[in-house]
Formats: sequence, C-alpha cells, structure tokens
Amino acid sequence: MDFSQPPVVRVAPDAERPLPAGVWPRTIPAVDQLLRDGLDLPPGVTFLVGENGSGKSTLVEAVAVAYGLSPEGGTAHGRHSTRDSESPLHRAVRLQRGVGSGRWGFFLRAETMHGWYTFLEEHPGPRDPVFHEMSHGESFLAVLESRFDGSGLYCLDEPEAALSFASTLSLMSVLADVAGRGGQVLCATHSPVLAALPGATILEVGPWGLRPTTWEDLELVQHWRAFLDAPGRYLRHLLG
Repeated sequence: MDFSQPPVVRVAPDAERPLPAGVWPRTIPAVDQLLRDGLDLPPGVTFLVGENGSGKSTLVEAVAVAYGLSPEGGTAHGRHSTRDSESPLHRAVRLQRGVGSGRWGFFLRAETMHGWYTFLEEHPGPRDPVFHEMSHGESFLAVLESRFDGSGLYCLDEPEAALSFASTLSLMSVLADVAGRGGQVLCATHSPVLAALPGATILEVGPWGLRPTTWEDLELVQHWRAFLDAPGRYLRHLLG
C-alpha cells in the first residue's frame, strides 16, 4: 500500500448530494465535467488556466472548502467571514484523501485576504507580522513565507493579482519548494509566467470543460506571445 499519497487523490461527485443540471454553477462546462467524471489530482503543482468566468476559481474554492479550509481564505483553524459568496459546489463533491497524508492546508484567495489579515490582528500568532502595514504584494509574500511550510494542501486563487514579475518568480520558487516537501498545490491563474513552473500539471479551463495541456499549447501563452511580439496589431483593433 502506498503511504506517500498527496492530501487529495481525487475529487468526485457526491451521489447523495447531487447538483441538478441547469443550476449554477453546473451551467459552467468545467463544473459539469467535474460532476460527471470527477477529477484526479496528481502530487505536486496543478494549475487551472482559463478566462474569467471559465470556472477555475469556482473549482479551487470547492476543493478548498470540501477539504475543510475557510471559504474566505486561511486555514481550517481560523475562520473569518464578511459575506457568504461561495458556490454550493463544495457540498456536491467528496474528496478521496491520500493514505498517510496530513490534514494541514491553506487557501490563499486574493480578494478576501484583507479580511484574513484583520482576523490575524485580532488573533495574533507569535510570529505574525502586521500584514495591514505592508503593501498588497509584500503581504502576500509574507504569507507565503509564514504559512507555506508544510506538506499539506495549498489552494491558491489568482495569487499573481498582487504580485510583480519578480514577486511572481518568488512565488514559483515557493511552490516548487512545497512540492519538493511532498505538498500539493491547486492554483487558478491567468499568469503565463506562473504556469511555466517546471513539472507542473496544467489543465486548461474553457467552453470545452477541462483539458490537460502543455505550457506551449496554452491559448494564454499564445496570445501573450503574439501581443508582446507586435502590440500594435491588437491596439489598432482595440483603439481604432
């Protein structure tokens, strides 16, 4: 028996709590595919890459909440809440946990981290800095340094939103270290830089649902390459 499995081996539909067809978020092709076929999660880093509205953040949120993490970001042990906004998808799935894996995890969610920082100020730990006194990017990097240090499950929703190019490279280094220590990462991203992490699994999310791909074949990468090669071709149509 394998005692070195990742924290989550598979995300499967829960037959006892189905989400009806035609009801949001099952109207999103990627969510519908998950609830039909399930999704195997490999060890290491998995990126979900797609346009706004493709469902990648909904999938990451559902896995995080089903794992027991706070829906507004953070760990399973400290919860804050501003307004319920999570989809019902987490109730319609069940997670197959890895044999011998731990229970530690962290959900880094860009748009709700402000509330988590406030929660930490009210319930400070011995090593926590004052995140509100940092810039948005600095606070994200401080979270990476203080919380991404175990072999659990790390869910990230568009972490590049707060990061410069150099800081995104730092994030790549952190994710590589997490994977090297046996941690598992599920990350929704728009960043062609972040998605270039060597050894990562990439799932492209779109009208087709979910499909495995390579960095070179991502539509995102092709569009960025074409734009940087000749931005005028895009801007003539946009501004003309």
